[in-house]
Amino acid sequence: VIRCRAAVAWAPGKPLSVEEVEVAPPKAGEVRIKIVATGICRTDEHLLQGCFPSAEFPVIPGHEGAGIVESVGEGVTSMKPGDKVIPLCIPQCGECSFCLNPESNFCQKSHISEPQNLLPDKTSRFTCKGKQIHHFLWISTFAEYTVVPEYSVAKIDAAAPLEKVCLFGCGFSTGYGAAINTAKVKPGSTCAVFGLGGVGLSVVIGCKVAGAARIIAVDINKDKFAKAKELGATDCINPRDFKKPIQEVLTEMTGQGVDYSFEVIGHADTMIAALASCNMNTGVCVMVGELDSGSEISIDPMLLLTGRTWKGTMLGGWKMRECLPKLVSSYLEKKFNSDLLITHTLPFAKVNEGFELLRAGK
Repeated sequence: VIRCRAAVAWAPGKPLSVEEVEVAPPKAGEVRIKIVATGICRTDEHLLQGCFPSAEFPVIPGHEGAGIVESVGEGVTSMKPGDKVIPLCIPQCGECSFCLNPESNFCQKSHISEPQNLLPDKTSRFTCKGKQIHHFLWISTFAEYTVVPEYSVAKIDAAAPLEKVCLFGCGFSTGYGAAINTAKVKPGSTCAVFGLGGVGLSVVIGCKVAGAARIIAVDINKDKFAKAKELGATDCINPRDFKKPIQEVLTEMTGQGVDYSFEVIGHADTMIAALASCNMNTGVCVMVGELDSGSEISIDPMLLLTGRTWKGTMLGGWKMRECLPKLVSSYLEKKFNSDLLITHTLPFAKVNEGFELLRAGK
């Protein structure tokens, strides 16, 4: 058993509490990882506010981390102690019908199919003050050590800087893949990206790498515009600067609507605006933002009847165990610069300050 620090969420709506926890050794088919760095993602905020479906408290959040294998359980063959790894918030069991389908990146062991609050054997590897603590998506990266099933871990290049590639565990991969894999953005096309947080900016990077001719970035926070332009946005617009709905503004700017639109905020009204802003016949709108569990959206069916495509994406459509090592290699080859997404680096004890920065749009 390893004793170490972890940020525990004891109940919804309360700040995280940095506690000493006990982390049990890995059982068969499991890997214990020393987490070196973790990003803070809006999904963790959904969890803390009690808006994440089927999650259970007390819990150690965090799902965007990178670390080094400390030990492995019986039967683990794909990695060994000392390997650099990224834990995956969508597993790749390799056996379910989704994993066997080359076009799918979902896995039936994912949280949306069956909760990942406890490891597959229905027990936790975390205890604190004598209480069992739940895992989050099996990976709980807000702990100095965590235990994860082998099929929820990707081994990456030993040269990768962990404090930079931790973003590949969720935010960067999701946004970049939404453009590359889900929308399949074509060279010379026009794109609109609603929301310029870390994931939205990653969509901008993806659109640029795919060869989009025009990338229109949309946000009510003008402080995001400089970075969006640095990453490839050609236009930046603030909906509050216009009297008419943003979908009308975008349609006028482009003549018939954009080829691809991405909603990366998680609000019902912006999802409808993003759908309405793409070309009524061939436009593709990708839902990347996450609504609170139980939310519903009502739309005018004419938006789809004319031929638009509306689709969602999970983790950017990557089969993470096999694709993430390649993404990290592309990063090392400087095919894109995801380092620009990092705004602040805080010591672990200041995790709550990180959430304050997130809520403030900083």
